Amino acid sequence: MSKKKRRDIVQYGLPIIETHFHLDYLKEGSPAEILQAARDIGVERFMTISVEPDNMPSALALAEAHADVYATLGVHPHEAALFSDATTAYIRTHAIHEKVTAIGEIGLDYFYDHCDREVQRKVFAQQLALAVECDLPVVIHTREADDDTMAILREYAPQMKRKGVVHSFTSGMELAQVAIELGFCLGINGIVTFNKADNVREVVAATPMENLLLETDAPFLTPIPYRGIENAPKFLPFVAEKIAEVKDLPIADVLKQTYQNSLREFFPAG
Repeated sequence: MSKKKRRDIVQYGLPIIETHFHLDYLKEGSPAEILQAARDIGVERFMTISVEPDNMPSALALAEAHADVYATLGVHPHEAALFSDATTAYIRTHAIHEKVTAIGEIGLDYFYDHCDREVQRKVFAQQLALAVECDLPVVIHTREADDDTMAILREYAPQMKRKGVVHSFTSGMELAQVAIELGFCLGINGIVTFNKADNVREVVAATPMENLLLETDAPFLTPIPYRGIENAPKFLPFVAEKIAEVKDLPIADVLKQTYQNSLREFFPAG
């Protein structure tokens, strides 16, 4: 989209929590600059997400360096073959850190199949068990793996006092319903603004506001009207605006409810 068609980001005067981005992956500016640009439009807290064993210390270091940044610890299904006893030990040791909010990004990805599916399922289950043990919620990635995701969540969710989110939700309505019934939220990002994402908008329309979270997955999935450049947390208002449009709600209602949902899931102490 040409620059002249882009519009300013609106500051709504309400706090926002970025529940999923990868601060160590962003290149268009320093971490301090990226965070400040988001603070300027109302983002109050940030969750930077781990995806592999080597990424966990860097995510935690960023959280320690910035008062409003928090980290998750986990191994993405693409990297499931890297999961080891040492990974388990690192997560156990650091799960009690005051800046660690969840186990993630964990799950299944049968679209790319970068890792053997049986290994993915085993590592997903192992990390859900760690979440139970550490009493932390989870951040789940699932793509083209609805049936196995539902089966594994049905096994572990009843043991989890704190649930978490199925992030970047693009799956079918059945998985959405099962996730909600089990107590999980759905993470909605820039995909909801894409022209061909009717399936995501249908899920958003059918999901109670109490089960929706805002995220960017930056640097990926930049929303319209900024497609073509690196995503960043400062673009969260465009996600909220589209949710408000789909659900025919005032934008303030969306921002207030998703903020409360984020606190409930990841910051229960307030």
